Amino acid sequence: MPDSKRPAWAGKISNPAQIGGIETSVLDNGGGRGTRIAWVNTGAGLRYKIIIDRGMDISDAFYNQYGLAWLNHAGITAPQPLSHRGTDWLRTFGGGLLTTCGLSHVGGPEKDSHGERGLHGDVSNIAAEIESIIQPDPVRGKMDMSITGVMKQTPIFGPSLELRRTLSGTIGRSSIRIHDEVTNRGNSPAPHMILYHCNFGWPLVDEGSELCWKGHWKPRYADGTEKIFREGHPFRKAPAPLEAHAGTGEEAAVIDTFADSFGHSSCGIWNEAIGLAVVLRYPKKQLPWLTNWQHWGRNEYVTGLEPGTNAPIGQAKARELKELILLEPGESRTYDLEIEVLTAPAEIAAFKKLMNTN
Repeated sequence: MPDSKRPAWAGKISNPAQIGGIETSVLDNGGGRGTRIAWVNTGAGLRYKIIIDRGMDISDAFYNQYGLAWLNHAGITAPQPLSHRGTDWLRTFGGGLLTTCGLSHVGGPEKDSHGERGLHGDVSNIAAEIESIIQPDPVRGKMDMSITGVMKQTPIFGPSLELRRTLSGTIGRSSIRIHDEVTNRGNSPAPHMILYHCNFGWPLVDEGSELCWKGHWKPRYADGTEKIFREGHPFRKAPAPLEAHAGTGEEAAVIDTFADSFGHSSCGIWNEAIGLAVVLRYPKKQLPWLTNWQHWGRNEYVTGLEPGTNAPIGQAKARELKELILLEPGESRTYDLEIEVLTAPAEIAAFKKLMNTN
């Protein structure tokens, strides 16, 4: 009689990679040629690609046969550290499950007495120095795996900010845990903003997919031209591609999210047709603002859920509102974000109840 307490793979595997783990590689073709990556397999249906040379962000992500992330036309491109003025950031923005914005500016291009800042900052174009890769070893009871790297945003005369990122997971769980620590390595106070630009696409996002978040919201630009983010409009349901979003058509809402009894905020995407939800969870105190970006252009069909220290208002506006974080020399801030795939009806129902959706 089989032992119900023994895992199904007990006595049947020679190499942990049969179940899952982390595999590093280098792209050898196209715009990303020479770029270091790491493929992660959770052994639970979730597989994703970390771009080591692009801020340790996440590009492709799949759950079984379903793609989760939106990928821009060019896909992965090699890092371009000098893409830091105006809208240069858009030239290298590949989409993907996660693109990090910051570390000192989140928002549009701007220039003031404190300097010139391009769209969404520099960090996504900085290569990581890998500190460690820890592989799982199920036979020894070690189910966790992780990869840790350091990105240094350190121009001469500062500000000098360092991001230490650990991406981790557990064999048998379809989730990604992100732990970030941002430290001021300079000798003077450093402005700090960070935003996690999570981009979701087809087939997870399709006509009728539900955008789930809870909180007080307002359109990014409350100028009366809103077509999507206005009262009475079903902006929580993904539409068919919109001709109005050809080219630069887009809209966004800024949300002051609610937190649960543990102080965590949640948001996500639910596609009933494929029985799949992707949920983001994070401490409200760390990331008090959420941006929902919607760009429903034909062949550019994407929505973003973007937790951040600030709405994408830029350093200058944050300073004016006295909402800009200033890290003292040696001071650090930590951020924790979990991305999880849900397929069990009971888990999805509990998430939707938390979001107060039917």
